[in-house]
Amino acid sequence: MRASQYLIPTAKEAPAEATVASHVLMMRAGMIRRVAAGIYTILPLGLRVMRKIERILREELEKAGCLEVNMPMVIPAELWRQSKRWDLYGPELLRLKDRKGAEFCLGPTHEEVITQLAASEIKSYRQLPLNLFQIQTKFRDETRPRFGMMRGREFVMKDAYSFDLDAETAQVSYWKMHEAYTQIFSRCGLEFAPVEADTGTIGGSLSHEFQVIADTGEDALATCVSCGYAANIEKAQILAVAPAAVKQTGEPKRLDTPDVCSIAELTSFLEVEGKCVIKALLFELGDQVIMALMRGDRELNEAKLRALLDCDQLIPASPETLMRSIGDVAGFIGPLGLQDIRIIADHEVMAMNDAICGANARDQHLGAVQPLRDFQAETADLRFAEEGDICGRCEGQPLSFRRGIDVGHIFYLGNKYSKAMGATVLDKNGKPTPLEMGCYGIGVGRTAAACIEQNHDEQGICWPVPVAPFEVHLLALGKQQEILDACEPLYHELTAAGLEVLYDDRPERPGFKFKDAELIGLPWRVGLGKRGIDSGSAELVERRSGERFDVPLAELAEFLTKRIVPARLGN
Repeated sequence: MRASQYLIPTAKEAPAEATVASHVLMMRAGMIRRVAAGIYTILPLGLRVMRKIERILREELEKAGCLEVNMPMVIPAELWRQSKRWDLYGPELLRLKDRKGAEFCLGPTHEEVITQLAASEIKSYRQLPLNLFQIQTKFRDETRPRFGMMRGREFVMKDAYSFDLDAETAQVSYWKMHEAYTQIFSRCGLEFAPVEADTGTIGGSLSHEFQVIADTGEDALATCVSCGYAANIEKAQILAVAPAAVKQTGEPKRLDTPDVCSIAELTSFLEVEGKCVIKALLFELGDQVIMALMRGDRELNEAKLRALLDCDQLIPASPETLMRSIGDVAGFIGPLGLQDIRIIADHEVMAMNDAICGANARDQHLGAVQPLRDFQAETADLRFAEEGDICGRCEGQPLSFRRGIDVGHIFYLGNKYSKAMGATVLDKNGKPTPLEMGCYGIGVGRTAAACIEQNHDEQGICWPVPVAPFEVHLLALGKQQEILDACEPLYHELTAAGLEVLYDDRPERPGFKFKDAELIGLPWRVGLGKRGIDSGSAELVERRSGERFDVPLAELAEFLTKRIVPARLGN
């Protein structure tokens, strides 16, 4: 491809809203342009990268036995109501009506559509296992779209859905996709880690995120060097703290705390640290009232509590529920003396001595509270892992923490959607049974952005060969006709050798072309000017290492082919 005939609007500066490397460099390298918040036009250079990633996806998924389909982006509300997600999904779901007033949404994900297809087309266990995938545009109305392609509202996603007869075979499908994802991200040239993760609004009982390791990543990851355990911070298991020795004597002391409702106000008023206070949080789960107890200096990890309660969302108790179950004591609730309330305490709470908590009376708290002596509670790991916490899986070493970019997510769904939407299949005995499902997503644009986050320097991008928009950047270093006459056959020779070449034939100064080449970041740069013509050689530069080679023109195609072709498959 000739640069003079290609749209690559490079820029010296990026817009002010571009704050992370991938956003900055994709804007500066002329790969994307903003249309609205979180919505971008993908320009030719960026689209070539995404097509490379899509090709890797298709190849590895087809190896895993997946079949490609294409589902609509506009989905009837009725399907989402069947799965009970129409109200649950929240404002990220962009809802609309057609001219007849029928309700639809723009698909953020396609569990409902694919389950409807399975319900109508899969009738017998002989059709299983089945795994269907698509690569398609999605829309999620993010509250704060940011970081360019890493958190946009409109984005291209690969989503796949597996169908099996029972849990055992569904697990086989799940781990088969886990291996396929490992191959996909390895081929993209990424350093990544599969980590255990929360299932969120998708649901299910098993989930892994594929995290690209990067300091700019939004997600915190906890890993154990002892046993290899790795999890998202929302999922990371922490070794339980042993309960405190129970004091047999003494009793809680009433403390007057007028208008002192928050933890911050309480610690200031009593001149104590947050770790001395028991924080009580009240939730509704159907007709049941749940009280979660945390140490005052900790935040509740809602994902862990949702998993424990096996619910999709936590609903804070309403004032009416509080009044009915405890009384008009908002800001002063605690675990002592309660009836018909399920109390769940983080392990740390039961290790406290002489704690302070709400007295369930207005303007009153209790001091010298001893868990186990003064109240009983279920215990669980309810908090976020922090530095110094011991791995809860092997109980050996402290967890270490890194940052990551979530580029792929796999879920074992079980029969959550198939039961709700009537997707059953006849088993070997002719008995209808709900299909067991898994779902598997990869953000294509996010993967491209993650490649840049992991592969750039001060000058620009350093593309891995498998996803680079082109493999070779040929620069004509001068405007003289003899230089153009020498570059022309070289361009054709390299292209004929099967290499992807971007030929910069523009009438620009060499320095300008060098700057653009470093910014765009193709794996190999070939410069040919008057001096090279005279010596019969070209200067090659490997973008990542900066290593330079003087290679005779007659040997150039062979030199590059030996290095590029194996790298296409990550070798």
